[in-house]
Amino acid sequence: MANHIVRKTKIATSLSLILSASVSLPLLAQEEANQDVEVIQVTGFKSSIKESTRLKRDAAGVVDAISAEDIGKFPDTNLAESLQRITGVSIDRSNGEGSKVTVRGFGPDYNMVTLNGRTMPAASLPAGGGTPNSRAFDFANLASDSVKSVEVYKTGKASIASGGIGATININTARPLDNPGFISSIGVKALHDTTNRVGDDITPELSGIISWTDSDAKFGASLTASMQQRDSSSTGAFVNQWNTSAFDGTIPQAADDIVLTNAPEIGQLYSMPSDLRYTIADRERTRTNAQLTFQYSPIDDLTATLDYTYSKQDLFEARAEQSLWMDNYKSALTFDDNTVKTPVYYREERRDLQTRDLGLAFQELNQVNKNDSIGLNVEYYFNSELSFMFDAHNSKATSKPDAPYGSWVNAGLGANVINAQEVDFSRELPSMSIDFNDCRRANLNCNNTLDPADVGTSILDSNFASQESEVNEFRLHGKYELENGVIDFGVESRSMESHSLQSLTRNTMGNWGVENPGELPDGYLNPTNFLAEFDDYDTSGSFNQGYTGSASQIGYWAGEQYGFNFAADGAFATNRTIEEDITAAFVQFSYTGYFNDMPYNIVVGARHESTDITSTANIDLPNAIAWEGNNDFNVRFGSDKQDFTLKSSYDHFLPSLDFDIEVIENVKARFSYSTTIARPTYDNLSSAATVGVPGAPTLLPGSSPATASTGNPGLVPLESDNIDVSAEWYFAETSYVSVGYYTKDIENFIGLTPMTQNYYGLRDATAGPRAQAAIAELEARGLAVTDSNLFQMVAATENGVDFDSMTYEEFEAAYDVIANSDDPLLDFTAQVPTNNKSATIDGFEIAFQHFFGESGFGVQANYTTVNGDIDFDVNASPSTTQFALVGLSDTANFIAMYENDDFQARVAYNWRDKFLNSAARYVNEPGFTEEYYQIDFNVAYNYSEQLSFFVEGINITEQNSREHGRTSVQLWNLQQLGARYNIGMRYNF
Repeated sequence: MANHIVRKTKIATSLSLILSASVSLPLLAQEEANQDVEVIQVTGFKSSIKESTRLKRDAAGVVDAISAEDIGKFPDTNLAESLQRITGVSIDRSNGEGSKVTVRGFGPDYNMVTLNGRTMPAASLPAGGGTPNSRAFDFANLASDSVKSVEVYKTGKASIASGGIGATININTARPLDNPGFISSIGVKALHDTTNRVGDDITPELSGIISWTDSDAKFGASLTASMQQRDSSSTGAFVNQWNTSAFDGTIPQAADDIVLTNAPEIGQLYSMPSDLRYTIADRERTRTNAQLTFQYSPIDDLTATLDYTYSKQDLFEARAEQSLWMDNYKSALTFDDNTVKTPVYYREERRDLQTRDLGLAFQELNQVNKNDSIGLNVEYYFNSELSFMFDAHNSKATSKPDAPYGSWVNAGLGANVINAQEVDFSRELPSMSIDFNDCRRANLNCNNTLDPADVGTSILDSNFASQESEVNEFRLHGKYELENGVIDFGVESRSMESHSLQSLTRNTMGNWGVENPGELPDGYLNPTNFLAEFDDYDTSGSFNQGYTGSASQIGYWAGEQYGFNFAADGAFATNRTIEEDITAAFVQFSYTGYFNDMPYNIVVGARHESTDITSTANIDLPNAIAWEGNNDFNVRFGSDKQDFTLKSSYDHFLPSLDFDIEVIENVKARFSYSTTIARPTYDNLSSAATVGVPGAPTLLPGSSPATASTGNPGLVPLESDNIDVSAEWYFAETSYVSVGYYTKDIENFIGLTPMTQNYYGLRDATAGPRAQAAIAELEARGLAVTDSNLFQMVAATENGVDFDSMTYEEFEAAYDVIANSDDPLLDFTAQVPTNNKSATIDGFEIAFQHFFGESGFGVQANYTTVNGDIDFDVNASPSTTQFALVGLSDTANFIAMYENDDFQARVAYNWRDKFLNSAARYVNEPGFTEEYYQIDFNVAYNYSEQLSFFVEGINITEQNSREHGRTSVQLWNLQQLGARYNIGMRYNF
């Protein structure tokens, strides 16, 4: 069989060698002279590491790569989990699985992801039905089996598309002409997720590849495909809001005889929680990937490639909550000793009020993510000096609901059995306990046990969210060979459009007061001991009775019972389209020479980009904020719509320089400089405001303001001047040690400018003459001015009903209060994004790799520091909007390996230090992700050249994740995670 001869650059040659089946690197990375090389087959992870080391050594700038051999033989469920082993790369996890990538402290929105050099669109819905905003590509959509290599470019180059300040991550796929002849293989896995509760304990994963070329290797076709199923569960806890304020000697909504222990000093900051919730989530995920590639090379100087890449991820989640809402008659608080004090012991009593509800909500997520990319690539060598590459592609990413009732549905349930409630926040998992009483309300059965007869419905929320992003891109790149160098040049055109929708459909079932306990049919409520699921934590003293069930089942039942259509058909609060048209041109010169007998390489380039942006919003205008109960509000929409369209444009000149020199044999010194940019997220470019609701009646002390979010289409990209300096010593073929320093000076960081203003003429029913008169009447009667009493008095007065004629719950069920023209305009606290911040990030990268002779043993280790000059001040006033750099944390990896002819084994340790994940988790409250580590392993046995068996383990020590606020006591979110194990085989035909 004839070997197919192709021309490749030295860098492309190095990449070809590191792949199990060599893959041609896109021309964006081709920087040195052409050579005719015969394709070489490389197997085994030691050989892969050897050639990736050669790539690191020979590349201009800082480039790391992982080959398909590396990915395929390590227990990585997706590409993100593979990338975390690269120096300076850390990942965000969703359900314990790698999702998005952070590089050198820059989060997912600031890294560019390309497929075969092509810009990839992103579409991802946030859990809970929020508005999709991120540009970040979600690696959970791609299985690692279908990818041949991934490269991480940490330094900018003129030939690489802009958009990644942290890095540009390029995903390569297989091409048949790189592997002449007929090749096929199949892999089978059985996955066991130890967290699974209700799904299948064992789920399948299948993958395969078939590749064929004719005898002359002029025409070829290949197909790769994979299907992965995973059933899992997650147990967690979270708090919705931490409200921080200065202590004035009183606690809002406190009992007159409240006992304060270790109380804050006057003026000292303290934080109060809004609730505490336990959750159990059962999840199903099916991921399907495929790629079909055709190649035709009628002559050696011309190769055409047509490829289609497809991925689909079907997601389903059934979640149940057990929750306490903080309310009136706070009777005892014990504070900790932090500078911002938090009540580690918290008690509320109902006293003269009716027992309140234990929250027992059910939720469901139904979502499907799809990615489609079709592209044509033509490479033509005009002569031995001049070559051209033309590439065109259309790529779409969609994330949409997979059910008529929306992407996320919440069926509110409750049982009015709480006579008093307590929370111990001093524990890692706060405890939740109640004084149970089902005798005070006449419609409960008074048997001192939580049972279905105590449980009723409240409000049904159907959230609809979708995002569709599309990229059309054309590139023409040329290359001219010189005696000791190369000139690269090219032009590009890229059009991106992202369309996002979001709505909330709210239907009333048993209303906020849970009016109809015992109404649900038999079988709708499954008794569940929530605490039994928290086997990693101390749960002594906590209330353990709860229920799981189906939110959609309740939704369909409630639609018939209460006479509404169970579907997500509400007015769109978000209907946003962002269009970006980018044109670019670049030139890049590479030269190889000697200085005092020391070989050096220099690459100098410049890129110019022009960007035009159009931001359009066509939204249903809100016409009222309905006051539906004590602290319950809802935005209501009319039939009027309005278009908001704004346009902007900007230009960037992006220079780059890479220089390396071998100062002594096997020791290289490097210097790189570049200017890179990263574009704002979609929400920051929105042209219309989205309004929220107040947390309580605004006349009452301690109430949370109504918030609004708005964008600024005039924002320009972040711009970073980057410098890298490093030294590398290659003391053996597969061994090196490197030390590098990097710094990034960033301008145009997006800060938030606080703005208090009214939107859409909305008014505040809780602050007008009716509310003021109601407060005066309550005080005259000697009644406490609580949110419940205030609502009841306003509703009674407005509707001509005696205050004492009904209970609060009956008033809540019968009436809503809508603002009128006498009420004042409602002030919203909005945070407007503005390019008003600058920052510097720097750090060190240290890496070591060594194989111990012919013993088969080897190690890889790296450590990255990330430092920023702007931190979040946890002691600052909550009225201060802070700008702080998120995602900055040190990371480390250690991998121990062994390989001989028949046996391979790896154990990997990945660690990430604590980091700030949000500067405004709620209003101006911070969120910190706590330190996390994970241990994975892989063991493989080659039974023959065709057949191999393997066992993989992920997070085998079952580490959990936790997020907190200003102090570790202020829990934001906790997830108890588990291990996953795979056993499988691969067969090569």
